[in-house]
Amino acid sequence: MSELLPILVLLVLIIIAFSVLFSFIPLRLWIAALASGVRVGIITLIGMRLRRVVPAKVVEPLIKANKAGLELNVNKLEGHYLAGGNVDRVVNALIAAQRADIDIGFERAAAIDLAGRNVLQAVQMSVNPKVIETPVVAAVAKDGIEVKAKAKVTVRANIDRLVGGAGEETIIARVGEGIVTTIGSARTHKEVLENPDAISHTVLSKGLDAGTAFEILSIDIADVDVGKNIGAQLQTDQAEADKRIAQAKAEERRAMAVAREQEMKASVQEMRAKVVEAEAEVPKAISSALRDGKLGVMDYYNLQNIYADTQMRDSISKMGKPDTQPGEEQRK
Repeated sequence: MSELLPILVLLVLIIIAFSVLFSFIPLRLWIAALASGVRVGIITLIGMRLRRVVPAKVVEPLIKANKAGLELNVNKLEGHYLAGGNVDRVVNALIAAQRADIDIGFERAAAIDLAGRNVLQAVQMSVNPKVIETPVVAAVAKDGIEVKAKAKVTVRANIDRLVGGAGEETIIARVGEGIVTTIGSARTHKEVLENPDAISHTVLSKGLDAGTAFEILSIDIADVDVGKNIGAQLQTDQAEADKRIAQAKAEERRAMAVAREQEMKASVQEMRAKVVEAEAEVPKAISSALRDGKLGVMDYYNLQNIYADTQMRDSISKMGKPDTQPGEEQRK
């Protein structure tokens, strides 16, 4: 028993060594590549492990490309993987481009992928154009009527401008701007409703796909509706504003009139106070004139007679005015 113990330990160590070796060296992947006609050395696979590259992420797309007839090597695919690209998506895009007879090389496909765009989707869009539906765009014709339009833009990916070209948001914004310009230049909203295709023709002739990653094939107006009467609403708002201004000015004039009236009442009261004050001085002046001999007793009586006569005339004049309206005395 003691003689078998070293042998068992040695066998366990050998098994552990082979397990570690086979886990580090992707032997199954090497056999699959060899069977597919792709020559990838064991040393190359070990180097991938050392460079922290998942061998399956490189070798499996290489096998796929070799079966599709593409001439790619492991160094290009590994370099793209190390750069942060999606190797499998690039290879699928190259295969789809080859089947659709689209001239695109590995370097361009890798650049498009590293630029953050889906190169496979771009190739598919080059074969099968995509329809982009714009949101509802509202614009006002010259007669003040609002018109709402919705368009469908058919675009095809432009492989040559995928790197550095604008995206779908730019296409939607430019089409919306063209719709607003076309509707705004129409004399009446009826012209837009009668000829909605004029919008698409005008917008399409502006070359809206310049500088974008797409090529506009057609612009179709999906829906046109009549909105609010913006012109009438603006006139109503202006009339309401003018009315408020006029009311404010009238209130200002009324306040000024009330102030002037108060000033006049104060002036009248002041004058009355001065008259009363002056009348209070008359008896003092008469008594002073009597003491100084400037006014005789007969003169004083004459003044009293004149004052009494004046009061009598005033009373007689007031008696001539009726206190009641005609027919009021009969009703009483």
